[in-house]
Amino acid sequence: MASRFQLIFSVGAALVLCACNATSNGSAPQPVAAAPASTSAKPDWPALPEAAKCTGELNSFQSVLSADVGTGNLNQTVYDQVQTELGKAAQACAAGRDAEAQSLIRATKQRHGYRA
Repeated sequence: MASRFQLIFSVGAALVLCACNATSNGSAPQPVAAAPASTSAKPDWPALPEAAKCTGELNSFQSVLSADVGTGNLNQTVYDQVQTELGKAAQACAAGRDAEAQSLIRATKQRHGYRA
């Protein structure tokens, strides 16, 4: 008698669990797409000296940031904050203060968890 009860209980439990997985309208759930990032293609920086080391570092870090925010690995709010910080580094770089610009870039990277 106990084994018959266990069988009926097991079948009933399986039916209940299957019903929990069914959707109310009978269609499969739709995948959720990531929202496109609203980053600009190029930051609003002053003209940077072509031969300066800070120019290369700014452009390289900007490429990484754009990729990270585009893939959703970096929140748009954090991206905007980093852009504000890099704007100060770009100002220093444009003014010929390469060491100061590099220091600002390194501090920004460290603050936001990027390899400096």
